Amino acid sequence: MTYPFLRRVAFSFATGAALALATVSPSQAAAKIQHLTSPGGIEAWFVQDATVPLIAMEYSFAGGSAQDPKDKSGVANLVGDLLDEGSGDLDSKTFHERLDRRAIELSFSATRDTFRGSLRMLRDNKDEAFDLLRSALTSPHFETADVERIRSQVISGLRRETTNPTSLASRKFLEVAFGDHPYSRQSNGNLDSVPTITVADMKDYVGRVLAKDTLKIAVVGDVDPDTLGKLLDHTFGSLPAKANLVPVPDVEAAKPPQRAFVTLDVPQTVITFGGPGVKRSDPNFMAAYVVNHILGGGGLSSRLYREVREKRGLAYSVFESLLWMEHSAVFIGNTGTRADRAGDTIDAIDKEVRRIAEEGPTQKELDEAKSYLKGSQMLALDTSSKLAQALLQYQQDKLPIDYIEKRNAVVDAVTMDDAKAAARRLWGQGLLTVVVGRAPQAAAQPAAAPATKSN
Repeated sequence: MTYPFLRRVAFSFATGAALALATVSPSQAAAKIQHLTSPGGIEAWFVQDATVPLIAMEYSFAGGSAQDPKDKSGVANLVGDLLDEGSGDLDSKTFHERLDRRAIELSFSATRDTFRGSLRMLRDNKDEAFDLLRSALTSPHFETADVERIRSQVISGLRRETTNPTSLASRKFLEVAFGDHPYSRQSNGNLDSVPTITVADMKDYVGRVLAKDTLKIAVVGDVDPDTLGKLLDHTFGSLPAKANLVPVPDVEAAKPPQRAFVTLDVPQTVITFGGPGVKRSDPNFMAAYVVNHILGGGGLSSRLYREVREKRGLAYSVFESLLWMEHSAVFIGNTGTRADRAGDTIDAIDKEVRRIAEEGPTQKELDEAKSYLKGSQMLALDTSSKLAQALLQYQQDKLPIDYIEKRNAVVDAVTMDDAKAAARRLWGQGLLTVVVGRAPQAAAQPAAAPATKSN
């Protein structure tokens, strides 16, 4: 379907060069953030900014794909794909035509812990945009033809993943790390579960998850508080007061070292590695964040990149990042290499991980990482949409409303002792490693040519 692409083109054309001016510095944003409560009690973090006639809203409900039934993973993802496929008195075609005509961007997605949405519009189209969102959230159709069309698209993507080494490595890593916990399941489901999902399953999910008590909202743009409060009440006010969520237990990722191998006859072997991480609520989170940047999160400047790519030429790229969720946390990295060099690549990554765990970073590395992370904040919040996304994430992470203003001081406060302790905690036990590619005994041989018939 081309609808989302057309809306992005129309939206970009409508806003034109003015979007380049829609920049808000972190310090300016911190001074402007309001904790708005609508007349009906809907709460939002709000930045009023009339730089351009644009409004961006990000919002989420607790639940996400962790609320999918165990044998029906993919429900939340399918709901997200279908909420804008017709609602109220509008069928799918008419709903999308309304979005396109007003250059309204509306989308839904599911993470493991949240069901979230995004809405962007020009100021003059705000009434229609918010009304279309209200309709999608409160009266989605889930018409059979639309359900089967979207289901077919999802299944097609899942089939492609069965021959994609990166997708296979990600799935296997989650299975190894989380076992039977809901976090072990991919949000988009699998080839066994998605065909069995019914309209009743999706309606049940909507009724249990989309409720006001877990709703978090961030809005940035050219709208006054009174008008926004009325729009929020109109959009979200008729949702159920309380969600009916299935409890999800806390879980710690499996302890390393462990290694798993998935056989796939492809020329490039994919390696995914990781282990238990640090939750966002942990007081030592920022130290872990900084030292992770040094090891693998800093792109071309990271240790892993220098050792694996620059010094040894084993891979084109290698990265590693922290992933924190409501009930657990992991660090996870990925690289790809020639099948016959997979062992060398794993050894190089293991060696560098052990070295930083034992020695920690250098003072120069620590200073440069802190300087980069403070400066990059400016770029991370340089548009209204980016700022709205950040404000929503801060709410989900239970951070204070003035966190933007405080963040650089938190980064600065990380000491060498903090960084070394975080490195030992993250990487002192080694790695969970998943390798997807040719079997070791076949790695040195080219793929067999397909048999041909003789005439």
